[in-house]
Amino acid sequence: MRCVIGACVFLVAAGCAPAAPPRGPAGTAQVLSYAIISAGRRVGEAEVRIEPDGRRLAHLTYNDRGRGPDLHMTLIVDDTGAPRSFRAVGHDYLKAPVDERLDTTGATLTWRSTSEHGSAASGSGWYMALQDGILGPGPLAHALLRARDHRVNLLPTGEAWLEDDTVREVAIAGQPRRLHRVAIAGLDFQPTLLWLDDRDELFAVVSPWWSAIRTGAEAVIPALIADDQAWLAARAARLATGLAQRPPAAGLAIIHARLYDSERRTTVPDATVVVVGDRIAAVGNADTAVPAGARVIDAHGRSLLPGLWDMHVHLGDGDGVLQLASGITTVRDMGNDMASLTARVQRFDAGTELGPNVLRAGLIDGPGPFTAPTGVVVATPEQAIAAVARFADAGYVQIKIYSSVAPQLVPVIAGAAHARGLRLSGHIPSGITAADAVEAGYDEIQHVNFLFLRFLASATDDTRTPLRFTRVAEHGVELDLDGPEVQRFLALLVAHRTVLDPTLATFHAMFSADPGQLDPILVPYATRLPAQVVRSHKGGGLPAPDGKRAQFRASYAAMLHMVKLAWDRKIAVVAGTDDIAGLSLPHELELYVQAGIPAAEVLSLATIGAARVMGVDREVGSITAGKRADLVLVDGDPTRDIAAVRNTDAVVCRGLVYDPTALFAAVGMRPR
Repeated sequence: MRCVIGACVFLVAAGCAPAAPPRGPAGTAQVLSYAIISAGRRVGEAEVRIEPDGRRLAHLTYNDRGRGPDLHMTLIVDDTGAPRSFRAVGHDYLKAPVDERLDTTGATLTWRSTSEHGSAASGSGWYMALQDGILGPGPLAHALLRARDHRVNLLPTGEAWLEDDTVREVAIAGQPRRLHRVAIAGLDFQPTLLWLDDRDELFAVVSPWWSAIRTGAEAVIPALIADDQAWLAARAARLATGLAQRPPAAGLAIIHARLYDSERRTTVPDATVVVVGDRIAAVGNADTAVPAGARVIDAHGRSLLPGLWDMHVHLGDGDGVLQLASGITTVRDMGNDMASLTARVQRFDAGTELGPNVLRAGLIDGPGPFTAPTGVVVATPEQAIAAVARFADAGYVQIKIYSSVAPQLVPVIAGAAHARGLRLSGHIPSGITAADAVEAGYDEIQHVNFLFLRFLASATDDTRTPLRFTRVAEHGVELDLDGPEVQRFLALLVAHRTVLDPTLATFHAMFSADPGQLDPILVPYATRLPAQVVRSHKGGGLPAPDGKRAQFRASYAAMLHMVKLAWDRKIAVVAGTDDIAGLSLPHELELYVQAGIPAAEVLSLATIGAARVMGVDREVGSITAGKRADLVLVDGDPTRDIAAVRNTDAVVCRGLVYDPTALFAAVGMRPR
């Protein structure tokens, strides 16, 4: 699962198997049906048909607010159960055409899709289809369960293995059913959890956001989620025990550091910083006393920064490890399942799961076909006020409005949020413009595309749909950013002190990448990533018909220019990503520099600037005695080359020290 512009993309993980086919008369096909469930609503379905000769035919389709795949697939396996023929046609999540195939000619396997092609000797590995939907996982799960060491080599590259296989008895429609949960590692940054039946066929893959489950068994989704979360929490606790380093009682001293002063946006050479507990006890020069018995880290001139902030995340399993490894010590969760997020934050704070400090924004949406897959749905003023109160009582600091909220409820939510001391931000609901939202009480706007839609969308356009992307991709370059209309709009933002959370990184691939090109976020990490992660991020961005990719890229350049114009007007910009945990933030910062904001200023907006926006700058955001000891040591000088923020060598958060190399290794990444 990864989030794109607040949309959770459901990936039926490669390595799942469909549930046990109903036993029918000999010589007849067996049909398996699945429901795709989001936020308690059925949003799609899948069917797998197993023919008497062993061929598997499948269809998968679901609708995620106008996005979502529609795939027809066929799979034939050899005598060992390994794929020898595969075909997928249709379109992917962003509606790009899909035509993927695997063929066997003699002793050679040959594969081709819009993003890759290659060949290998039959028997040399297990071909992992990029678009296998609900179809491909079954045979792989079978192979892993049967393999002597529970491992298989993958084609084109990589390896998969079983990390766990646990039997459970689950009551379905009042009848006990024996299921077992398997954890398949090697496909992503953490194991993929699947539920199989007693014939090792896929029963379900579940999460608080999206689930696929055998039709008729939807009622057991909460129980399966709870079991998955318990397993993941136990695994996270083991990682935390092994990877968190607690300094001695005397404290921690970092010496000979190039200290970045986020307040003054300058560097201080040969600095010493002393940390006791979770607080900065002293900041000085090379003569500053180091407490006897303290752990000492000699920076040897490397840069010491305040911990970085990612102001737009949707926390999921394993994200905390990637964020800490990337030097991110504070995140703002911009919409999540309330119960699972609360439990995760409690684990972060208790040290039983690795992760940064978390500020929570509650997501509120309206009813309809485009309702967000998580959050609270309101249709009346009374419901809106109650929703704000619920989040405020739970310790949330912000409300995020989503696209289906009725325009007349925006000022109601704004008034209720401000009365409880909460900030208000969000998407721009369909039917109003960004200017309307600001005047109704928005403190902040998520996503730079909504600034363009202020001028490119008409009153009759439904901006809940993918139009909010495609309209900007097609016409953003045509908007006169120096013209009077845009300047008046920016002046409105200045007058209302509106903050911008542009999430430039997540639009980069969407507007710029052709099939076969690796997502720009991951390019600097390409040689370090799990092989299947690289493959899964080469699908390209929005379909660009009639050679329009150059126009889309020009519109993306206009997005960067819009952010620079806002920054020039002293409109506060915060660095949020809404994309791959941890790894996205350095690219977001690079894009601000590419837009024309000096690197030292970019570091400031990603540290003390974010803390100021959230009203906690007296507590955190700069390396100052008395503040929380959120620190990251990086090799290089990011005030000169912002890319150096990727070179994390040590991270301090909650009084604990982390080795980023060990953290990255825990999610399958190689050292830099």
